Amino acid sequence: MLVNSQGVLLKLLLWLLILLCGVLRSCSSDDSRVTRIMMQARIIQGHSNLPFKLRLLYQNKLSKIDLRTLNTTNTNIQKLQAGLVGAQFWSAFVSCDAQDKDAVRLTLEQIDVIQRMCKTYDEFEMVTSSQGIVNTPTNKIACLIGIQGGHSIDSSLAALRAYYELGVRYMALTNACNTPWAQSSVESEDQLYSTVNGLTSFGNKVVKEMNRLGMMIDLSHASQATAVNVLKISKAPVIFSHALALTVCQRPKNIPDDILQHLRKNKGIVMVMFHAKPEDCAGKPVNIATLIEILDYIRNVVSSKNIGLSGNDYGELQVSEGLENTLKYSSLIQKLLDKGWTKKEVRGILRENFLRVFRAVEKVRDESASLKPFEDQITQRLVVNKCRLELKPPPRISVLN
Repeated sequence: MLVNSQGVLLKLLLWLLILLCGVLRSCSSDDSRVTRIMMQARIIQGHSNLPFKLRLLYQNKLSKIDLRTLNTTNTNIQKLQAGLVGAQFWSAFVSCDAQDKDAVRLTLEQIDVIQRMCKTYDEFEMVTSSQGIVNTPTNKIACLIGIQGGHSIDSSLAALRAYYELGVRYMALTNACNTPWAQSSVESEDQLYSTVNGLTSFGNKVVKEMNRLGMMIDLSHASQATAVNVLKISKAPVIFSHALALTVCQRPKNIPDDILQHLRKNKGIVMVMFHAKPEDCAGKPVNIATLIEILDYIRNVVSSKNIGLSGNDYGELQVSEGLENTLKYSSLIQKLLDKGWTKKEVRGILRENFLRVFRAVEKVRDESASLKPFEDQITQRLVVNKCRLELKPPPRISVLN
């Protein structure tokens, strides 16, 4: 009887051991599957305001920090590498408070710190094209520049062109303020340009010049009217470099279903942001489950082909629970696979969807090679800037014979 009991116990222990080994093998297999997918499609992150943090915390003095191990934000080079990030768009962000003041100077300083940052560290490689991203070695992270807010060009197409020459490859038309030519989704506290509705005639020229240059149009923070206007006239796909779905997260800056439908026709993408806080989502906790709900929602309303990943937006220490830094990205991918997303769809949101959009923007640029730069200037009376100089021809001087 004792022998039989021992035999049953041994069999039970053996069965449990086999089951445990199977579970461990399954987990190991799942981990390696996710890693393989992420290595094949290294993440392109659409937006990070880390450079603005460098201004606020260190006055852009890179000599004061080691970006490899920086711990005053949730972003550093080691974490980007461990998270298999292949490309990062750094935002040359300046506050709306600088509009009609020194926004251009501040933007240039942010472009400068991004360029210096990407040239200082061997782990980075500065690129300006879709092919540049593809050609970046796997041991490096491609650096790209975006501008967050049309106030950075001070209503000047010449400034827009100069930024492109400096490597800027997307610009958000608005931030948390209207410009003289585009309406924001956020009501500005200073009430500047409060009568602007959607995109003005000069705003149309900004969009067309961005198409001609090959600069991606970012509709993050744009009002619905602005977004609809842009989606009607842009010949190239557009992006939302950091956004959420309005139906899931009720806040004006998030994207409503009708704009998502326009985006599908435009073949653009929403790069879902990870830094979201409760105020970005009608007070509900924003964690990995919420973000998966948003990804699923956009996929169902339009398509997984219209989705990218924003990554961490502000370089904050406190971000969405479960996605505190790039080391946690594998958890997100695993959960998507568990919910039935295919490997092709996952590779798309990690990398391929953004590359498709970038290439399409470059194709429109190449097809526009015969077009001359737009030389339109905004009407002086539309800009609230007392320091803006209006050049006039000198008075005629009469010459006595």
